[in-house]
Amino acid sequence: MIQYLRQCLAIADVELRKLLRDPTELFTRAIQPILWLAVFGQVLSNARGIDTGKVGYLAFMTPGILAQSVLFAAIFYGIAVIWERDLGIVHKLLVSPAHRSALIIGKAISASFRGLVQAAVIYVIALALGVPIRAGLASAGGVVLVVALGSAVFSTFSLVIACAVKTRERFMGIGQVLTMPLFFASNAIYPLQMMPGWLRSIAGANPLTYFVDALRGLMIQGGQSVYGVGWDCGVLLLVFLGLLAVATWAYPHLVQ
Repeated sequence: MIQYLRQCLAIADVELRKLLRDPTELFTRAIQPILWLAVFGQVLSNARGIDTGKVGYLAFMTPGILAQSVLFAAIFYGIAVIWERDLGIVHKLLVSPAHRSALIIGKAISASFRGLVQAAVIYVIALALGVPIRAGLASAGGVVLVVALGSAVFSTFSLVIACAVKTRERFMGIGQVLTMPLFFASNAIYPLQMMPGWLRSIAGANPLTYFVDALRGLMIQGGQSVYGVGWDCGVLLLVFLGLLAVATWAYPHLVQ
């Protein structure tokens, strides 16, 4: 078990070193949530047709924008794997003694770090805009765990797509097609009760819905989780384990 953990952390360390050498992506990713919260959120806060319960619309959408930032950062994570394949790095990893699942989990840990950076940025923006953020270690710790888990889910999903399509051009096209439906078919920017029945059914099968729901219950004062934070985390964990199994099987096929 200790050896397996070392293998996971070794892969995560390699990924984090690459990120720290070129942190440009982290800064550019911060622009989008600023626009969503400072522009879109401020404008829609004046709308009266969106029933967000006890919290204002800006507070309601803040967890959704955090989830969106994590999704957009993680969903294109697989393109780096295709680059690694072209450079011969994947071949070297596959002949190493590391277990295939350790390679996937290591990359998921690295994606979680990116997600936590996005969370820190959005916390700063939200506080500057007067969003009522929950204080306390329990709330912050819960958000850290949920963001890490959500990042792991979508980065592993991205890796599965990369193993299936195998080319950067196809991956970019599929990634762009998937991100918007995942985002809009969730409770990120409007509550589930506003959706028509067919869309609510799709949202119930969308892991982003549970990601947002957990964040909303943990982050926002007065915010409530529809399903319960424990249930949300359980769903995300099951989705991650399923994707991990698929990615572990598919990863060696990337070089075929």
